[in-house]
Amino acid sequence: MNAHSTNGMAQGGSGSFGAGLHPWSRYVALGDSFTEGLGDPEPRSPGGLRGWADRVAEELSTGHQDFAYANLAISGRLLHQILEEQLGPAIELQPDLITLNAGGNDLLFHRSDPDKLALELDAGVESLARTGATIVLFTGPDWGATPVLGLARGKVAIYNENIRVIAARHDALIADLWALRQLTDPRMWDADRLHFSPLGQHTIAIMVLDTLNVPHSLEPLTPKALPERNWREARAGDMVWAREHLFPWVVRRLTQRNAGDGRHPKRPEPGPVFGAAMPPGSFVGSDPRNLTAKDDSL
Repeated sequence: MNAHSTNGMAQGGSGSFGAGLHPWSRYVALGDSFTEGLGDPEPRSPGGLRGWADRVAEELSTGHQDFAYANLAISGRLLHQILEEQLGPAIELQPDLITLNAGGNDLLFHRSDPDKLALELDAGVESLARTGATIVLFTGPDWGATPVLGLARGKVAIYNENIRVIAARHDALIADLWALRQLTDPRMWDADRLHFSPLGQHTIAIMVLDTLNVPHSLEPLTPKALPERNWREARAGDMVWAREHLFPWVVRRLTQRNAGDGRHPKRPEPGPVFGAAMPPGSFVGSDPRNLTAKDDSL
């Protein structure tokens, strides 16, 4: 079991809680492929991807029967797209815990100005902060040793400092990928060197849980497998999910215009961490990384 500190307190939104407990019941994750889980394929997970956010939700759901989790992240999204497409729906879901990672695609593939990006991000975080939810922001990792991507190292560092200021301004937590030196291990990365491997996703999940000061069962360098369920548990979970989450989601999709590229979040509605079937529009295939060329970004 691990904890971020010994004082039993988590800052930002929800106040204090006792050892072994946490105050959150509805977690919504926002972002791009980093949050979607690219690099961590899992056929039994919605969308065929697992990732650090799923792994965090799995731990947070332990001992919390009513815990619900939604993941609105979509691969390749730029900062302004994440804010335009995901911010409103996230707020409507009434979360009490929000993670937001955005801006990596802008910096690495569009040579964006990190200070201008920070102004956009600040406005978005301000809107999220009004919900009273605990907010977790991410610094970018250090790509200094990676060919080509290392050229953006200075911009990433500047953007990271801006993120620290934004977090302080809005009482958000920082999940510090730049300081997570375990990520210098090649085993933490997918073969594309852009996304994290299952081991990397596991390591990031530990860091996020420690940042939240939540005791958990994850052990360093030992990724935890999804638990097996018998057919009765799976069937019951799927029926509940379909009634409470799938059907309302389909109705909304039929009455709204689809996103421009037709791609949808893998977990558009808050629901049980385990047992949720794949929502319509989720990517299903032998390798979730077989995306179009324009989606090779984060």
